[in-house]
Amino acid sequence: MSGFDKDWLALREPVDLRARASTLVETISGHLGSVRQAKILDIGCGTGSTWRSLTPHVPDDTRWTLLDYDPLLLAEAERRIGVRDTVSFRQFDLNEVELLPLSDVTLVTASALFDLCSADFCNRFAEALSRSGTGLYAALNYDGVMEWTAKHALDEQVAADFNRHQRFDKGFGPALGPDATEYLRHCFKNLGYSISVGTSPWTMGPDDAALQTAFLEGLERPLAEIGTLTREDIKSWMDFRLEKIADAGSSCVVGHTDILALPHR
Repeated sequence: MSGFDKDWLALREPVDLRARASTLVETISGHLGSVRQAKILDIGCGTGSTWRSLTPHVPDDTRWTLLDYDPLLLAEAERRIGVRDTVSFRQFDLNEVELLPLSDVTLVTASALFDLCSADFCNRFAEALSRSGTGLYAALNYDGVMEWTAKHALDEQVAADFNRHQRFDKGFGPALGPDATEYLRHCFKNLGYSISVGTSPWTMGPDDAALQTAFLEGLERPLAEIGTLTREDIKSWMDFRLEKIADAGSSCVVGHTDILALPHR
């Protein structure tokens, strides 16, 4: 599965960083601090955002393997991270989830991934981690919330249509979309894991104008494909939203949730 570019990932990274549930990051820090030379496998790594967000909070000798299907994103991650004894990079198709290199891995990490995945994928993924006794930190899963301080009559329909589109196949079967975190919680709880969930909403104001613009422009195609709204409706709503970005006190909230699942020792 591919489809993301480095410019979009660069735009969202600062907002992702401040959105992450800090209580879960603190728990990860304590968990890995109690493990002798912890090993992290970051799946769907993109340009290395998860590595950059967690590195200040984990032991210096933590070893990382970063996986992505897209060789261009992997190359960008390697360029940005540089040569480090503790970091390696590998191209990998996550559809082959049973072949994930989980030997001695303490924690699998992922960001903005599981809302794109199917229930079947999550079942197979959870079973694979359970067999190896590996934990999971899955951050920034979209939860279906999309709200603006400046209201428009079509806001609820836009959110409903986008959420419907989020359930289309994104490369791993029919996607869970807004239900991803709850489904993961159910999977790992049934396998005997200890579960923590935290909210990680994007809150975007005028200072995040570039991200807001890119986010809005990214909605246009899904809305058109669903077809509930006319092209004129979409254009009218989009023009209104783009105009409001710069307004003082105006903000947009896009909901996400983080989940940490750790095996009982």
